[in-house]
Amino acid sequence: MPITPTREITAAQRLDNVRYAIRDLASVADEVTRQGHTVLALNVGDPNIFDFKTPAHLIEAVYKAMRDGKNGYAPSPGIPEALEAIRGEAARKGISTVQDAFVTSGASEAVDVCLTALVNPGEHVLTPSPDYPLYSAVLCKLGIAVTPYDLNEDDAWQPDLIDLQRKINSRTRAIVLINPNNPTGAMCSRRMLEQLAELTRRNNLVIFADEIYDKLVLDSGEQTEHISIAAVAPDLPVVTFGGLSKNYLAPGWRIGWGVVSGDAVAVKPYVEGIHRLLRARLCANHPEQYAIKPALDGPQDHLVEVRNKLRARRDLTVQWCNSTPRVSCVSPRGAFYAFPRIEIAEGDDVFVKELCRAKHVLVVHGSGFGQKAGTRHFRIVFLPDEPTLAKAYKSIADFIAERYK
Repeated sequence: MPITPTREITAAQRLDNVRYAIRDLASVADEVTRQGHTVLALNVGDPNIFDFKTPAHLIEAVYKAMRDGKNGYAPSPGIPEALEAIRGEAARKGISTVQDAFVTSGASEAVDVCLTALVNPGEHVLTPSPDYPLYSAVLCKLGIAVTPYDLNEDDAWQPDLIDLQRKINSRTRAIVLINPNNPTGAMCSRRMLEQLAELTRRNNLVIFADEIYDKLVLDSGEQTEHISIAAVAPDLPVVTFGGLSKNYLAPGWRIGWGVVSGDAVAVKPYVEGIHRLLRARLCANHPEQYAIKPALDGPQDHLVEVRNKLRARRDLTVQWCNSTPRVSCVSPRGAFYAFPRIEIAEGDDVFVKELCRAKHVLVVHGSGFGQKAGTRHFRIVFLPDEPTLAKAYKSIADFIAERYK
């Protein structure tokens, strides 16, 4: 039988610009591991790798759901008790105009669904720079140009409203706000949210409010309280994203949600579009949804310990950054990331790869999240305990001293 030459099957061209810097560095780490070294990973925001455990009452709720036979398909929007709890949580956050809520396979699916349901070819969405690379990956998948707006490092990484205004045009559909921010740990002040809301209102836009870290606030007091933009601007169409991954230490369960708020008439057709997509993908994980109500309505005791640990590790991280030559850092106010600036002549992508090869510490290059031209950064995940972080930071300092004499 004649053999037909194999024709190469190429991937779609719209994927050419899809990058996910956090995991794209795995090949370098694998190379170092094959050489017999142990890599200290400060690149992935998974609390369960370190000394953080999923609250026991959530595990029991999922286990009970499995035992009770909740192993088939769930309703496409989510189970009723979960949706009720999500709406109740939105009310506690001060969101008074909730029009819809739905459960997804992690907040990442909520982002994917909501962008897909909104943006047409030729239109665009403004995403923060730096930002979490999921947004640019989804937009590239949809064939939508990525349009970043600057966060201002000199203003504690708050959105640069002048740059944002400059980039809004007739094709703009939405603004993404990650608050607390990944990768900087920044949190928006009420004044900033009010100004951003007014800008959105004048231009008839949607806000995607990623608030997956909203309970991981590292400081106390009014100035650092987390505020939802949907609460500040109840009239605006806002989709607020949340989930169990970070606040409730269950990233592998892949349970997230979206809450649509604003004027009922204005958002109705958009909500219908979202639900068409939710029905098409059937449902989110079923038994894990039974953890949503006990998570949101039940005891929050674990958060005290989590915040205490993160606060100490944040303080150690910032102190190291600001006492190390060539490194400086704006102190994170939420989440568990720091985004230090590094003064070097070569690219930060080269820096992180060579750091891993030389000192076996893995961080993520700032250019993988976006940054202003001429600046260089790297992202640290400060989830490990203090002795582990101190060891890692000494290795990084030694590498900087040796490489950039």
